[in-house]
Amino acid sequence: MTSETTSDEIEITDRDADWHKFLKSRYKKELDEISREYPFRRSLYINYHDIESFGKTGTQMADELLENPGKVIGDIRDAIRNHRLIKVKKEKDPIDINIRFLSLPRKIAIREIRSDHIGQMISVEGILRKTTEVRPRITLAVFRCPSGHRTVKAQGYGPFIEPDGCSADGCTQKKLELIPRFSRFVDSQKLRIQESPEGLRGGEQPQTIDVDAIDDITGIVTAGDRIVINGILRSIQRNSYGTKSTIFDIYIECNSIEVAEKEFEEVNISEEDEKEIIALSQDPMIYRKIAHSIAPTIFGVDDVKEAIALQLFGGIAKEMPDGSRLRGDIHVLLIGDPGIAKSQMLRYVVKLSPRAIYTSGQSSTAAGLTATAVKDEFGDGRWTLEAGALVLADMGVACVDEMDKMDKNDRSALHEAMEQQSISIAKAGITATLKSRCALLGAANPKYGRFDDFAPIGEQINMPPSLLSRFDLIFVLADKPEHERDLAIAEHMIKAHSVGELIAQHSRTPIDGVTDEYIAEQLKPVTPEIDPTIFRKYVAYAKRNCFPRLGTEAREALIQYYMKLRDLADANKPVPVTARQLEAIIRLAESSAKIRLSPIIEKSDSDRTIRIIDTCLRQVAYDPSSGSFDIDMVATGVSKGKRDLIRTIKQVIRDTADDNGRAHIEDVIERVRTQGFDKDEVDKQIRSMLRSGEAMEPKHGVIKLI
Repeated sequence: MTSETTSDEIEITDRDADWHKFLKSRYKKELDEISREYPFRRSLYINYHDIESFGKTGTQMADELLENPGKVIGDIRDAIRNHRLIKVKKEKDPIDINIRFLSLPRKIAIREIRSDHIGQMISVEGILRKTTEVRPRITLAVFRCPSGHRTVKAQGYGPFIEPDGCSADGCTQKKLELIPRFSRFVDSQKLRIQESPEGLRGGEQPQTIDVDAIDDITGIVTAGDRIVINGILRSIQRNSYGTKSTIFDIYIECNSIEVAEKEFEEVNISEEDEKEIIALSQDPMIYRKIAHSIAPTIFGVDDVKEAIALQLFGGIAKEMPDGSRLRGDIHVLLIGDPGIAKSQMLRYVVKLSPRAIYTSGQSSTAAGLTATAVKDEFGDGRWTLEAGALVLADMGVACVDEMDKMDKNDRSALHEAMEQQSISIAKAGITATLKSRCALLGAANPKYGRFDDFAPIGEQINMPPSLLSRFDLIFVLADKPEHERDLAIAEHMIKAHSVGELIAQHSRTPIDGVTDEYIAEQLKPVTPEIDPTIFRKYVAYAKRNCFPRLGTEAREALIQYYMKLRDLADANKPVPVTARQLEAIIRLAESSAKIRLSPIIEKSDSDRTIRIIDTCLRQVAYDPSSGSFDIDMVATGVSKGKRDLIRTIKQVIRDTADDNGRAHIEDVIERVRTQGFDKDEVDKQIRSMLRSGEAMEPKHGVIKLI
């Protein structure tokens, strides 16, 4: 027994020398910097890999750090103090520095934290959901009794502890007063971290854990940041209505915070994966393969699938010298009749994108999409900021279904998030700007449930023009009966269902003659050509490594297309496209080159882009009355033809009005009709003006401008 004790003691006393040797050889420069800058810099950051690589002793020290971090931090502090590794100007002052560790080896998912981990050093990765303000916390409370004696009481995380009475010998005073001037305070902040959405299986509720950060690591992160928290897992007893519970709450005593922005382009890609991705990118059929790997159970709509593929890969975000930022994310809107499988498409994208969030507009508020200020017990009754869906989808895809069902005020919250890719919050005394660099994939139904072929498309979309104009691509998916196509869809769907039935039966009671090969053959039409796991890695690899630039031919083709459309306009003809569409074309061309992992945007990319943009413009911005494209139908909601009609009606009312400004509606309609306008259109427009308050009807059949 004694020999064991002595060997243990020798090892403990040796640790001091081990840490001294380690710090002297690996961290001399950092310690010297702290000596110079103390107390403004008072944290020594030690990389775990450096400890591990410090010979055999290093491995033991690294293991000890994970199992018993409190002791190790004490050992390092002792080594620094005993060997005077930090020299400060005022030698009398006790040197109080923080020992912080980075790059811990094992990251634990929040849902996998168990009681065994209490007291151990753990590393947790996730999204910062809420933060409180930075406030001072008392660590050493000094009390004074009426006789003037001082009593010192150390304070930890949790409730404030008061001493039972004066600690001076012979003093029986119980009433003590706290003296803040002599007490010691430290900055503290409470954080709540939530699991990353990409690690969750469908339908799981993301779990959260609270983090206690103190001193110089407070106030460095904001809600919505993706971070790695390294710290010691602690427990604190629950207390409900004054009775202590047997259940304990856990929290992380934060040791260091790593902002995982750059490394967080998630997916781990092995060398084999990389070879497979490069081989795929050189396949001449890669675009078809990718389109067929997006929601293979949905038949057809290849142009939409191709656009979604381009959206997943995205363009290049550019930082300009003047500090402005041009977004690289592509926003796509699908407007279609019910039953076109829009929602299914959105849900599939969430599975494919390395980082994505799905939400339905019907159940989302502006606060849920952007960020909200909450007053709850997390911030001890103070206001805290909580990140919403668009912030959580930062650097990924936000899929918003049922956009037409959203409240008008909630929809306006999307404007800034889509163009500036940030969300500014000024609520309850909190002013903050959160990042939302995400591509938006929206789905909506037409205003009256189904598309009407005879009404302009702009009138059938129940969304404000200011929002529509921010989408790079708008697809109109009308459900029109078409014999050949309907037959193909019916066969495709029935085949998919019958194979599903076969698998369900075969899994219960094996059917003769049905082998795994037979099932795989039957499943071929609904099996993605590129496995979803590899697809995610492909997208992540392209985003990480591919930054194409415009080739000469592609540049010429894009300018030519843009100018061809702009030249359609003259004084009497509408504006076909604006600079916003040109930016969209460039983004799509960049994305098209990324799919091939090509460093140059070639003519084939610009041709593909022009074809997709042309399809969208024909669906959304084609004005049959002028036989030309009219981007105003999307951008302002009023086509040029309609504006001309309104102006003519107002002019005729002024010309035919009597002294009181009143004119007969019949006369106005007749006069406007003679100028080449359709009678029904004129009548409809007058009714619309009366409804919107531009004109009034003092008595039946009489109109007066307001």
